[in-house]
Amino acid sequence: MKKVYISISLAATMTASLVFSGCILFHQISYDVKLDTPTSGTSVITADDMRSDAKSKADLEKDKKYLFQHMLKSNEFIQEQKEAGKYITDRKLYIDNGKLMGQGSYKFDDIGAVEGIKYEGGFHYLNLGIDDSVISTNGEIIRSKDYKRIVWDSTFQELKFTMFSNDFKGSAYKSLAPFYKNDKE
Repeated sequence: MKKVYISISLAATMTASLVFSGCILFHQISYDVKLDTPTSGTSVITADDMRSDAKSKADLEKDKKYLFQHMLKSNEFIQEQKEAGKYITDRKLYIDNGKLMGQGSYKFDDIGAVEGIKYEGGFHYLNLGIDDSVISTNGEIIRSKDYKRIVWDSTFQELKFTMFSNDFKGSAYKSLAPFYKNDKE
């Protein structure tokens, strides 16, 4: 099973590995991309059931600090994402059915900032590894022996896709929900 890493705000992607031993994983991740032009718009990313794979208490503490302080609250994280072409407009954590959920919203001027989505010849597309699991999409999935591709034609102003990341059944992954304290509580 392939690990998918958090990419933006509290999710991600989805793509950025953490700088310490443990890392934050999730069951699935969903993207909702609304286009203002063919190459700019806003994206909302939702990570479902966030957990840590830390093997020690120290690594778990690092994961919690990274998520609850750095990603959720720091200006440094906003700057890091800005440098990647993602202009954060909102980021939040919440509990849903006992699971920690993360959601981030950002604006982008280059569609490539959204997981490397490309725009060519009137089509948007996202290339994925052959083993990546797409749970749902409003686009069309094209499979070859080397990769999967989600394709949306020019009639789509909203690109949606949900990817499977980890099956936590019977696993040693530590739920982060018990450690979340909503600032409003």
